[in-house]
Amino acid sequence: MGRRVSLSLVAGLGIAGLGIAGPGIGGLVSSVAAQDASPATQVSVADQEAATIDAQPRVETSVPAGFELVWSDEFDAPGLPDPTKWKYDTFRNEKGWFNNEKQYYAEGRLENSRVENGNLIIEARQEDLAPGRFPDWSGQEYSSARLLTQGLGDWTFGFFEIRAKLPCGTGTWPAIWMLPSEPDIEWPAGGEIDIMEHVGFEPGIIHHSIHTTAFNFSRGTQKTSKHELPTACDAMHKYQLLWAPNMLLFAVDDQPKFLFQKESDKKTRWPFDKPQHLLLNVAVGGTWGGQKGIDPSAFPARMEVDYVRVFQPTNLIGQQEQASSK
Repeated sequence: MGRRVSLSLVAGLGIAGLGIAGPGIGGLVSSVAAQDASPATQVSVADQEAATIDAQPRVETSVPAGFELVWSDEFDAPGLPDPTKWKYDTFRNEKGWFNNEKQYYAEGRLENSRVENGNLIIEARQEDLAPGRFPDWSGQEYSSARLLTQGLGDWTFGFFEIRAKLPCGTGTWPAIWMLPSEPDIEWPAGGEIDIMEHVGFEPGIIHHSIHTTAFNFSRGTQKTSKHELPTACDAMHKYQLLWAPNMLLFAVDDQPKFLFQKESDKKTRWPFDKPQHLLLNVAVGGTWGGQKGIDPSAFPARMEVDYVRVFQPTNLIGQQEQASSK
């Protein structure tokens, strides 16, 4: 599945840019032997095949040395998600969601987003949503939720880890991803980071992608990778991102899967130097998720999230604190 790629100098390109070094994902990356490509070669898979990294499970910890926890939600309090950490994205309900998706994203509705048994549940349901109860409803036959981090929930650079179990079933499209926090930036100029996407008609296939002005799916130029994770819908797995000044490294369960390296200072190719926030959602149908139709028997379908954790280098945290105090 895909060609093997060179990562031999990734630690020098990315981790060193944050002023830290040591074990963890960064240490593993630096140890992977070079094969087939020079360290400066961009990991690019135009034909949508995977760029696969063969690595043995030899990482003691997933968090790089020199990083510390700056934000987390362990989902310990039952009920609606913590409003100090999460808000709901509903702005396209009345017009219809992008990509021809079929869901209505509900706000503060336990049927679609709740914490139970120590997990965040985002549940897509097939149901009749009466317009009297939901003024922005525009005829969608499915409900779901789309959560965004808020408060201190946006970051520039760091290590992100989300432990989750995914829904399967044709027509489901769960995602763990990031978008720019600046509201006036139009997609894809600010950059999109897809830590994990999964479409139900291909159960157990995990996708990692980035989108920018130069590299995006509307032009067929997005940078992307896919790989098999047979138990994605049966068990919890850690979906991880190491975001450094010169690279984005995607991993699952501490194993690197996809690398995107900075090769240009042009914002069309590397806009990833501004704050972004995290999004968690389960979409229904759409131009990708609905390619094989929507199976009504797949619903209700839910993504379960054990925790969300964000780490940053200690020296970077200090710089940000000094800047905010001026």
